Amino acid sequence: MAALTASAPVTASAEVQVAAGLRVETVVTGIPRPIQLTFDPAGRLVILSHGWRGDAAAEVYRFDLAALPLDASRAPRVVIPFSEEPRKVALGSLAVDPRSGDLFLGEENGNRIYRLTAHGTLALFARGLNHLVGGSSVAFDTRGRLVVLDFASPEHRAEAPPPRALDSLSDEAYQGPLVLRLEPDEELPAPRRLDLVAPVFPKAPARRPGVEPLFRLISVAAGPSSGDLLVLSSIGEVSVLGDAGLRAFARLPSGHFHRTHMAVGPDGSVFVSSGFHIRTLYRISPAGAVSIVAQELGDPGGIAVDRAGRLYVAEGAHHRIIRISPSADR
Repeated sequence: MAALTASAPVTASAEVQVAAGLRVETVVTGIPRPIQLTFDPAGRLVILSHGWRGDAAAEVYRFDLAALPLDASRAPRVVIPFSEEPRKVALGSLAVDPRSGDLFLGEENGNRIYRLTAHGTLALFARGLNHLVGGSSVAFDTRGRLVVLDFASPEHRAEAPPPRALDSLSDEAYQGPLVLRLEPDEELPAPRRLDLVAPVFPKAPARRPGVEPLFRLISVAAGPSSGDLLVLSSIGEVSVLGDAGLRAFARLPSGHFHRTHMAVGPDGSVFVSSGFHIRTLYRISPAGAVSIVAQELGDPGGIAVDRAGRLYVAEGAHHRIIRISPSADR
């Protein structure tokens, strides 16, 4: 299949406006408020949903996409209840371990990460974060390491203060965001204490007292090159995070980016779901050129790219999953 590209003009198709040369089709219906998507190692589409009734932290669906479209209203699912605490935090971020198929689920606007094994066992994996913003705040890099984007800020404090060895990350120094990276299968006590993990970014304090940080990172994804990461800021700046630090990669059109999602295609293209404020899906070419794939999406959430390069988008407002692919790919 040809790589998924986008160019003007944008044409209407199935309530969504897609770029010329692309088509959109509905692949899953009846999915209650889908917010996250990914593919597991077996090629099944994994969907994280908030459910119809709002009486659980999340619902997880897995679909084989051999026969389409699918109706999720009667499909089996895993229901994850709220934790037995006064707070009721929903799960809002999702990443799949490419080796084991285990799912890692982050609390939206919370500070914990859970692990749902391929056998259906759920356990608290990590705690001690400041603030997970949902969207693409957890991911796996190309080496199978879990990456966590902790939106540290004066308004959101960790469950416990950091030890003195991490004084450089206190209120008097850098206040986020922090990028953490760890091996999920290291033989360490569970749950992991992420407030004790030194971040891979920043390497040193970068903030003066009383001064707001110059950027706020809100999404992270594995970069096309081994070891690199892609990060998105709240003002639409996309950067590559490598051993040498941050390097500018692309700039999205102006807008209020919130609960954003990123995915990388087989050809190295980066796809960005801009959230319900902007309702646009962008493609960034390997050279950094930005184009529009689709517009007027119904509360676009998670995005995923299959092995053939086709793009899947969760439309929360329409309770469905759509697929965008070249018109010639039939």
